[in-house]
Amino acid sequence: MTAAHPSAAPVPSAAAPKTGGRTRRRRPPRPWLGALPLLAFAGLCFGLPAGALLYGAVTRTVPAGATEITGEHLRRSLQGPYLASLTGSVELSALTAGLATVFGVLIAQAVVTSRRGTLRGAVLTASGVLANFGGIPLAFAFVATLGISGVVTQLGHLDTLGWNLYSFTGLTVIYLYFLIPLMVLVVVPALDGLRPQWREAARNTGATTWQFWRHVGLPVLAPSLLGGFVLLFGSAFAAHATAAALVGGSVPLVTLKIADALSGNVLVGQENVALALSLDMIVIAGLVMAVYLPLQRRSSRWLH
Repeated sequence: MTAAHPSAAPVPSAAAPKTGGRTRRRRPPRPWLGALPLLAFAGLCFGLPAGALLYGAVTRTVPAGATEITGEHLRRSLQGPYLASLTGSVELSALTAGLATVFGVLIAQAVVTSRRGTLRGAVLTASGVLANFGGIPLAFAFVATLGISGVVTQLGHLDTLGWNLYSFTGLTVIYLYFLIPLMVLVVVPALDGLRPQWREAARNTGATTWQFWRHVGLPVLAPSLLGGFVLLFGSAFAAHATAAALVGGSVPLVTLKIADALSGNVLVGQENVALALSLDMIVIAGLVMAVYLPLQRRSSRWLH
């Protein structure tokens, strides 16, 4: 007779504990529960204002006191001076964002390739300060510097050359003051993501610097550059305080037109038209983001 080995006895499974003769299954984790506070905050701070804006843009109150759906406000927002303000804001934002993208990339590349860590720290610190310097203080600084009686204007006799700070050109210069540093902050991490091995491989195969940037560097950085352009476009498109303090209504901008409509400076009772203009701004920003997001997903595998 052969004795049974003690190890042959069945071992109860620890992964499926039994309670009252029944196997209790573990519930799968629900990670989306951790995002509930963020979703609630976003819905409260963004969803409710967006819903109120949409409701006001497509409704009106009739003399009897009832509310009806109408497209009159949206139609009016795309006509006459309102359309001119939208066009002016798009032109100004696209121009300043494009120039800031070019100059910002050049400065960021000089910082990344520099061997001095102090230069990188100084440039990034200054960019962080200048990118957040705007509004009325920025307008006052430029008036004191490049205004009609500004220090630089008088020393350089810029008035004789036709310089006018209170114009589309002057507003472009002011916007570049805070958009270029913002682009530097955005593009430096992307430039750091370019691997040195790619440069060495291109050099070993006989490629020039121009060929490396044309066939490797710029295609890889294109989504990041486009993302920076979108960010700069949105910052310039939504800017209000600097333009309001500097040019008033001499340069047609949609943010200034919205402020005038809300305050009744032009016509009384144009609040819903201002909401329609705000909805137009959201649509334009959404179209720009729709171009950026697919390219960003495509390039993430290269820079991360």
